[in-house]
Amino acid sequence: MTTILSAVLALGILIFVHELGHFLVARRLGVGVEKFSLGFGPKLLATRRGETEYRISAVPLGGYVKLAGENPDEECADPKKSFSEKPVWTRIAIVLAGPIFNLLFAAVLYVTVFMVGVPVLTTEIRGVAPGSSAMQAGLQKGDRIVAVGNIPVQEWEELADVIHRSAGKSLDFKVRRGENEFHVPITPRADSVKNIFGEEIVVGRIGIEAGGKFVTKRYNPLAALGKGLERTWVIIKLTVQSIVKIISRVIPASTIGGPILIFQMAGETARLGLISLVHFVALLSINLGILNLLPIPVLDGGHIAFFALEAIKGKPISLRKREVAQQVGLVLLISLMVFAFYNDLVRLFLGSAQ
Repeated sequence: MTTILSAVLALGILIFVHELGHFLVARRLGVGVEKFSLGFGPKLLATRRGETEYRISAVPLGGYVKLAGENPDEECADPKKSFSEKPVWTRIAIVLAGPIFNLLFAAVLYVTVFMVGVPVLTTEIRGVAPGSSAMQAGLQKGDRIVAVGNIPVQEWEELADVIHRSAGKSLDFKVRRGENEFHVPITPRADSVKNIFGEEIVVGRIGIEAGGKFVTKRYNPLAALGKGLERTWVIIKLTVQSIVKIISRVIPASTIGGPILIFQMAGETARLGLISLVHFVALLSINLGILNLLPIPVLDGGHIAFFALEAIKGKPISLRKREVAQQVGLVLLISLMVFAFYNDLVRLFLGSAQ
């Protein structure tokens, strides 16, 4: 039940934010909005406020905003509010607003998390590998590294980053042991490892293991804003890189996940606590925003591509060409969803996608 409720809540929020972007920008730019729906298919609940019908529909995996005059061949009661009659840059802004709202929403979530407090792994050492640089330098279990050179380190991530970037370079480690502090030079050894994309990279290592102790770190609003924007940008870059590497077959297509994987991960993160769930929702929001920007007809990116071509040519793409492109895009999208669902089933019943 936790899994289902967490996933439905996460997806519902992200769909609402996405469609809210289209809705608010359309209204701001003078385009009429006929329907605002969470879900597809038959409506379950509906209410009308002004010109807009707000509804909850039966199929929860999506949503839509129906704009007045959205299709060029349909009649619009008020031509001034017709989407098709607006300048091309106005239409691009309205379509782009959905993905942008998802990215901004992720940034807001990350900023909030950093203000509330995030668990960070301390630099205490739990173990030292036999024969390693750290062992030869005399480091022991329970030691805490407090600085490298003139740079203080409080988080294991900071410490690891310095070490990984310094293969073959002698570093001055400031170590706290009990009440005493001392300095010791250690040279990280080059080691070949796999990064998050499965690629071989060379990093520096000294042979220490994290102690597994966490502290909660809170940031003031200004610092949280910087950290939140930084985290959002990092995840955006990783998402784009992942898509490129899947297309170029660096990352196997078997890693693609669908609704079952989303439900599983939502349930797992919910059990880890609210902060973990918020992190997961922010990650999903960024993925939703980036995927919607792909230039595939039926996605926001496909519509933006049509409008960009219209701006270049000086006239709209013919309705027939758009219909054919959208049919092809729909087939591609459905094929991708079926493939993702297949991967989900393989993971569910066999333990991992082959």
